[in-house]
Amino acid sequence: MSSKHLRRHLALALAALAAAATPAGTAATPPPEPSSALAPRVVALGTVQDAGLPQPGCTCERCTAARRDPARRRYVASLALVVPRSGHTWLIDATPDLPAQIDRIQTWRPHPQGRPDRAPVDGVLLTHAHIGHYLGLALFGFEAINTRELPVYASPRMAAFLRANGPWSQLVGKRNIALRELRPGAPFVLDAGVTVTPIAVPHRDEFTDTMAFLVRGPRRSLLYVPDTDGWASWPRPLPEVLRGVDVAILDGTFFSPDELPDRDLTKIRHPLITGTMDLLAPLVRSGRLRVLFTHLNHSNPALDRRGRRSRRAASASSRRATSCRSS
Repeated sequence: MSSKHLRRHLALALAALAAAATPAGTAATPPPEPSSALAPRVVALGTVQDAGLPQPGCTCERCTAARRDPARRRYVASLALVVPRSGHTWLIDATPDLPAQIDRIQTWRPHPQGRPDRAPVDGVLLTHAHIGHYLGLALFGFEAINTRELPVYASPRMAAFLRANGPWSQLVGKRNIALRELRPGAPFVLDAGVTVTPIAVPHRDEFTDTMAFLVRGPRRSLLYVPDTDGWASWPRPLPEVLRGVDVAILDGTFFSPDELPDRDLTKIRHPLITGTMDLLAPLVRSGRLRVLFTHLNHSNPALDRRGRRSRRAASASSRRATSCRSS
């Protein structure tokens, strides 16, 4: 397989995940095939960086186009873990776009009609305390949804941060949420047939540490890493971490180092999509791994469906790419 064709195969997510969870695409997830109706599945509820698309205060070409055309808007990166056997839906990260993302969840999840749903999800797993990943948690509080002891899974440092700082401490005090501390590297059973292993990852940990999640279903597995420093800073090489993993949804914040002429990307430290494609080429070539990208910055050319980089991926992507079965 040529390098050109390999890059095209690896870049499926530039169209697949970037196209997921737009305001114009909030229809119900297509029903699964009968043979897999009870299989756990993963649905992308959002795929862009913490500030969303359009980004507040930005008048770049992509943000301006997204304001003019709702179909170009994108929600902040989040996943829903759907477990048909139990009827449960779990969130990974509670974003500023939580209201719209709950609207999407209600297209497949039963909910009361004509009154508030006080339990729109069955729990939340938090990766870290950067704004796109936990601000939506506040909407589970007394002034809004007013949940009752909603399970919130977090690292000990993240849990301590929530207990000690408002408004999060009010969620704990009023028992809107029930914190459940996770130990990195220790797998736990989340739901019927679904096991989750939190993995500590290096990142800008100003308030809390940062975690990724390895989700294992009865037959398949998925690694979700929406936010991290470059792969070289990981204590174990990424290809080694991905050994035995079927699908990887990875930090694709920036495509290449020339995106932000007014910012020094070495100080932002995210991995580049181009570098990740090169790093994981052998695993993808072997057919053992599928790679998708998420957490795309508003500057990322992968968001431009008409751009050269996205056209390569769009021709190979499919509608079903918005949900990856973890079965």
